[in-house]
Amino acid sequence: MKYIDEFRKKEPARALFKEIEAISKKEATIMEICGTHTHSISKYGIRGNMPKNLKLISGPGCPVCVTSQSDINRIVEFSRREKAAIIATFGDMLMVPGSFSSLEKERARGADIRVVYSALDTITIAKENPRKEVVFYAVGFETTAPTVAATVVAAKKMNLKNFSIVSLHKLTPPAMRALVASGNINIDGFIAPGHVTSIIGAKSYSFLSNEYNLPCVVAGFEPLDCIYGIYMLVRQINEGRHDIEIEYKRVVTWEGNKKAQAVVNEVFEAADAGWRGIGNIPGSGLRVREGFSDFDCEKRFDMGKGESAEDDLKGCACGMVLKGLVAPPDCVLFRTVCRPESPKGPCMVSSEGTCAAYYKYEAGDFLRSGAYE
Repeated sequence: MKYIDEFRKKEPARALFKEIEAISKKEATIMEICGTHTHSISKYGIRGNMPKNLKLISGPGCPVCVTSQSDINRIVEFSRREKAAIIATFGDMLMVPGSFSSLEKERARGADIRVVYSALDTITIAKENPRKEVVFYAVGFETTAPTVAATVVAAKKMNLKNFSIVSLHKLTPPAMRALVASGNINIDGFIAPGHVTSIIGAKSYSFLSNEYNLPCVVAGFEPLDCIYGIYMLVRQINEGRHDIEIEYKRVVTWEGNKKAQAVVNEVFEAADAGWRGIGNIPGSGLRVREGFSDFDCEKRFDMGKGESAEDDLKGCACGMVLKGLVAPPDCVLFRTVCRPESPKGPCMVSSEGTCAAYYKYEAGDFLRSGAYE
């Protein structure tokens, strides 16, 4: 597979590990802020091949995982109450436990809840069911926001009267700022997500360098992308630099995708949002602009408050995992009662969750077992 195989070669990986070992002279903690990076780092044995003075931790990189418990409760309660509506969402949302139920349980009780693979699928559902309200629970970071915005624009052009969304989108840079500003965890540098940055541009992380003297490297997701991104970051740390660098130059630019940014800004505006484990972060969410209010479920229906306490998921450390304060094995539920087939928290539910990645991959040495070509 051209452009894939060359980023999964074993010998270049070994060489990079040796180079990182050679130049890594300081104690340092590096956080990746993307669930896809988390899974690549675990799958390809990258964490276990780092020098002992270099610590890789995972941040709030899974959009399903960071959706607040209150928001989960709101959408579950709405699905229970509005039995006549068709609810559409991405598959990972089904099993996330609310305080009293989940979308999966509500579907079993008769709610019409459908899994879609693209936001545009919801347009088809709405056209095929003109007498039913179709509500899309839109979850994701900056990568998926443009497709949801384009779907809303399309719905407006079609004059669809039975379609609306609940915007649960999250924005990455404000979360990174919140983690650094909290002072709860020492972070010496960030590995930033390539797909998010392909939309927003690497310049979006300039505040890390300008305000916090922290380096950041935007990396791709193949193993050699991840390892080389870590190498670039370690080199900056040891040289005392704090630049914003791009490893993933075949996709990412400094300015980002202007067309995608334009459609997002047409439909959405920044708003405060609640994050699981972190709390309210100013300007970290997207709400539907007034000009598209006919497609804003929260304007058309009573969504409720979905109030909840942080300890609703008894014993679950997902909130701490999302902040990088603990690793999944530190949770008392991990691998005992919390498993992919019976998850107790969203970090084990989602395919991008840190707990799911540790459960599936962290037990072996993949450099030796053939995960590399």
